Amino acid sequence: MTYKPTLSRRTFLSGTAAGATLIALHPYSVRAATNQAHLRIMETTDLHVHVFPYDYYSDRPVDTVGLARTASHIEAIRAEATNSVLFDNGDFLQGNPMGDYIAYERGMKDGDMHPVITAMNTVGFDASTLGNHEFNYGLDFLMKSLDGAAFPVVSANVVKEMGADPTKDVTLVKPYVILDREVTDGDGNTHPIRIGLIGFVPPQIMNWDRKHLEGNVQARDIVATAEAYVPQMREEGADIIIALSHSGIGSADRSDGMENASVPVAAIDGIDAVLTGHSHLVFPSPTYADFAAVDADKGTIHGKPATMGGFWGSHLGVIDLMLERDGNAWRVLDFGVETRPIFERNEDRSISPTVESEQAVLDAVQADHDATLAYIRRAVGKTSAPLHSYFALVADDPSVQIVSLAQMWYIGQMMQGTEYEGLPILSAAAPFKAGGRGGPENYTNVPAGDVAIKNVADLYLYPNTVRAVKVSGAQLKDWLERSAGMFNQVEAGATDARLLNDSFPSYNFDVIDGVDYQIDLSQPSKFDSDGAVVNEDANRIVSLTYNGAPVTPDMEFIVATNNYRASGGGSFPGAMGDTIVFEGPDTNRDVIVRYIVEQGTINPSADANWTFKPMPGTSVLFETGPVAREYVGDVKGVEIEAAGETPEGFSLYRITL
Repeated sequence: MTYKPTLSRRTFLSGTAAGATLIALHPYSVRAATNQAHLRIMETTDLHVHVFPYDYYSDRPVDTVGLARTASHIEAIRAEATNSVLFDNGDFLQGNPMGDYIAYERGMKDGDMHPVITAMNTVGFDASTLGNHEFNYGLDFLMKSLDGAAFPVVSANVVKEMGADPTKDVTLVKPYVILDREVTDGDGNTHPIRIGLIGFVPPQIMNWDRKHLEGNVQARDIVATAEAYVPQMREEGADIIIALSHSGIGSADRSDGMENASVPVAAIDGIDAVLTGHSHLVFPSPTYADFAAVDADKGTIHGKPATMGGFWGSHLGVIDLMLERDGNAWRVLDFGVETRPIFERNEDRSISPTVESEQAVLDAVQADHDATLAYIRRAVGKTSAPLHSYFALVADDPSVQIVSLAQMWYIGQMMQGTEYEGLPILSAAAPFKAGGRGGPENYTNVPAGDVAIKNVADLYLYPNTVRAVKVSGAQLKDWLERSAGMFNQVEAGATDARLLNDSFPSYNFDVIDGVDYQIDLSQPSKFDSDGAVVNEDANRIVSLTYNGAPVTPDMEFIVATNNYRASGGGSFPGAMGDTIVFEGPDTNRDVIVRYIVEQGTINPSADANWTFKPMPGTSVLFETGPVAREYVGDVKGVEIEAAGETPEGFSLYRITL
């Protein structure tokens, strides 16, 4: 099972970047002696169709993403080494509106080229593996997309027909390839080398994309699959073996069906280097400083070189191997690991690009980029009510409601067939644009009618991914108590008391849909601004019910949320990283888009599942944007009237409690 390319080295530059300056050779290329060769291994991972440096959701150029930018690093790094290869670690086919445009709008017919494949061909990849997102649009779409690849795509643990052991399986794509190449040694002599590549994807794809995969393929455990194939690859003559592990760097303790299995994979005898991904992080980096069997400074896992090149083209992972030829075989003498970013963050948090885009890559995909721009700017669905956040901090709100509806819809599908199926599913969402330091214009405002993809960025500012946590009734109540820190304590009978706590960020004001509750403003907040308990006996959350019955401390719920919140962001009880039962591969933005596309017309009207507990003879004031006047009559569950303006341009409104 070998792959022999038509070119031993590809180039796409017209000479501008490579010819403009003298590029110094890497020390390994300089020091290589007779029968020694420097091999540079480059990795991209989790490209998610980001070819252009462009954010299609906000409809503007950005400097932090794009294979066209990464391509400049690739050509420079090739020039620094006598020998080099370039691999992609998966999740290239889905993940931004260009991917959705191709899948939902243009389609893939036999012979069609997917733009990300076109870009990868232009850059000159030597091989790739499948990531979990490759399956999001179905197997037919995937296979037609792969038909255009000028490089092999491997994945060993996605199986059409199970055999007695992995080596007897009929896999969806080749489990591995062996690239027959030639390398140049320190004396300028060329020698053959056989580079083995094997790929893996999280077996959780069978849950994440059940509707596409069930009955069509099965997924094996990553580590067991690797253990079966690596000896076979050695027997077939692989001089070195590189694992393309679309699986994060996680626990060193092996368990069946691991999602993030790169550490146990690296421990397998016969694997020389590991390219990782899936986690959208960078390795080597301090992020992994305390992980067992991992050297976060040197860039090793179980002593073997490993890298993870960020996501969306943000970094290029680089492993340098100094090889020595011993008879007819090669062995690794030394290695080095690094990543190269396409941007740098300045002290004032502004972004400066470190490279410019390669024009050849942009040109190759320009037509699809232009078509994607037209796609994001036209309607993909309709909303029967306005989506605004002018009253998101004082009443149930349509801009938060639509996020919750989409999250519940998604997690409902993901829980099917799991041990958590049947548990009540709730959803936590917070308003991101709700005035504050952003000023009186900092509000979501999408009119009723057509909804375009770029409107989703207005609904959900951050590229978070979906998570689900399992909480008790007691944790649920405390989650809401923490959220209720949004409000100042109000004395009964007060007139025009200030309602909102200015030190409490709106993104921490979680509204939980699926239950009904009231907030008693006469009570102090149970938690301070950092989430520490300061009033143990406080009970702002009252009349908390599910399906009309009181929520008891021992009840169990699944709460749909995002990775930031589920992992402890904001310090919410029940969401401290130890209650996660599902880590979705999809961003919350993508889920909202899919929900809108599938529903056709969405109904985001707030259902007033939360209100303030009545306080007769009491009134409070809050600030919002001037455009709120257009929607004040639509707010449910609270009595609101205009009360003037502030010097900063906000409108003041009064609530009679």
